[in-house]
Amino acid sequence: MKLGFDNDKYISMQSKKILERISRFGDKLYLEFGGKLFDDYHASRVVPGFKPDTKINMLSALKDSAEIILAIHAGDIERNKIRSDIDIAYDREVLRLIDAFRKRELLVSGVVITRYRVGQPAVDSFAERLERLGVRVYRHYPIEGYPKNPKFIVSEEGFGRNDFIETTRPLVVVTAPGPGSGKLAVCLSQIYQEFRRGVRAGYAKFETFPVWNLPLTHPVNLAYEAATIDLDDMNMIDPFHLEAYGVTTVNYNRDVESFPVLNTIFSHIYGESPYKSPTDMGVNMIGNCITDDEVCCNAAKQEIIRRYYQAACAFKRGRIEKEQVYKAEFIMSRAGITVNDRPVVAAALKRAEDTGAPAMAIELPDGSMTTGKTGSLFGPAAGVLLNALKTLAGISRNIDLIAPIVLTPIRELKVKHFGSENPLLHSDEVLYALSICAATNPTAALAMEQLPKLRGCEAHSSVMLSVADRAVYRKLGINLTSEPNLNGNKLYL
Repeated sequence: MKLGFDNDKYISMQSKKILERISRFGDKLYLEFGGKLFDDYHASRVVPGFKPDTKINMLSALKDSAEIILAIHAGDIERNKIRSDIDIAYDREVLRLIDAFRKRELLVSGVVITRYRVGQPAVDSFAERLERLGVRVYRHYPIEGYPKNPKFIVSEEGFGRNDFIETTRPLVVVTAPGPGSGKLAVCLSQIYQEFRRGVRAGYAKFETFPVWNLPLTHPVNLAYEAATIDLDDMNMIDPFHLEAYGVTTVNYNRDVESFPVLNTIFSHIYGESPYKSPTDMGVNMIGNCITDDEVCCNAAKQEIIRRYYQAACAFKRGRIEKEQVYKAEFIMSRAGITVNDRPVVAAALKRAEDTGAPAMAIELPDGSMTTGKTGSLFGPAAGVLLNALKTLAGISRNIDLIAPIVLTPIRELKVKHFGSENPLLHSDEVLYALSICAATNPTAALAMEQLPKLRGCEAHSSVMLSVADRAVYRKLGINLTSEPNLNGNKLYL
């Protein structure tokens, strides 16, 4: 994969800017983390060279002076919202994040449930579970007119009604399992309540996307819109920044709408606001670290297509509304691309047409295509993986890496003892069998050695895959898309 981003330069510039922002405020800084702290695969796909755990590594360097608050929107718990890139519900993602933070010796102060309303059984159950696990839980409530009624918001009936989150360290990072969780409101509520307790607290935002110093319709910024279609986010020119400085910058609607609230809060506390625009609030050096704009443009366009397929499949599964699919299509048109600009799509569909059965294709690092079809023992996801490993290792397609005598007992175990109605083996089951064969078969061992080369490859399926197959492709780092087609009559995927 060609690189278009200098990750080391980014770490240096972003860290310096964060330290500068901390120094602007005396007692305490609430730092909202936009995007994902862990596993930011969107950023790594859109700006090749960005490492998925860059942000958490930067935070770990400040662990002695930092603590973390996790925010989750009550509505996301109620509707079991899924983090689409790793197929995990937001409430479970909170638990995963807490474990990940603790593993890095980062202090987690607690979890705040935002926009909490009485009478949400799933939310109350989740809160009780957290408390049984020893995690402190706080509740923030809906505020009428937010964010367009600043006078009411900054009052005892507004932010003053929320639970105050006890913190002890100068840097408080507010993060979440996904966008739309209410991180900004948590920060503002805390700043207001800190002031009531005599503490001077500041606010800043660790920004990722949209990139303020790239054009509004730059593919990297359009890819952000495609990734947040469920939130109705829209990139826009920051009118406050343009008015204050005469400089055109890119922000997005929620931050622009919320900016008057922030101004009101700071004016209430300090007499004036330290920021003149939403862009001022952010710390975002990504645009300064792009080394090859063409590489990033092409990568972002591929991400936009992937997001379209993701939306189409989510609609088929009943997770989103049709309007969001239309929006994904519209973003593709704004970027001047179609699904035909994803080469692996045509290869998968042709193989499916030729065989009359579900099929898949993987684009290998050299740009060549390898395909796989539904076989007698395993499905196309497993078949194309084995074919890709053979191609990368220079092994003839006619050679069986796994003898049928090994696969048959696994199939019988799956059907007879585990009660599976699907006799075809998934890709994880086939890879386990391959790893066992590799212990005694040098050819199988050679194939196993190729697995790291699949990271960053593109794949497409003519049908929607099972959860198990999607998980394997995600763990291998393969960028998977699927046609929004059911595999036969199967409804459970």
